[in-house]
Amino acid sequence: MNAAPDPTDMPTCEIRQALPADAAAIHALMRPFVSQHLLLARSEAEIIELTRHGFVAMQAERCVGFSAVEIYSPKLAELQCLAVHPVAQRTGVGRQLVGQCIERARSLGVMEVLAISSSEDFLRSCGFDFSLPDQKKALFYQIHERPFDER
Repeated sequence: MNAAPDPTDMPTCEIRQALPADAAAIHALMRPFVSQHLLLARSEAEIIELTRHGFVAMQAERCVGFSAVEIYSPKLAELQCLAVHPVAQRTGVGRQLVGQCIERARSLGVMEVLAISSSEDFLRSCGFDFSLPDQKKALFYQIHERPFDER
């Protein structure tokens, strides 16, 4: 079993606003997660749109993390595309990216941020929970199959 990386051995990461120029690096970061069906496939155009409210983790000029928050309304936003390269996992990078997304939504006056993910324990540790305080639950009606193809 592989041990988690020792954060003291890792070069520091800079978390910054994502830029449209980062789209190719973000796309490359996401590709393995898409092929494992952990993230939905996104075109570079979709990624460029997500950079508006997205953040990257840069380590030695290499993109090792990305996440964005998509703002739907003053009431609701969604955490999207959380991806952290294996070399930077378990070092706090994902938590920092989620925190930046939550802060962006907060600064825009959004009431709630939802996350749809297979990383339940991680998201719960970031403050997400299964239902809203008044016990509402999100239900979905799938109209089309989810795209898992490489875009």
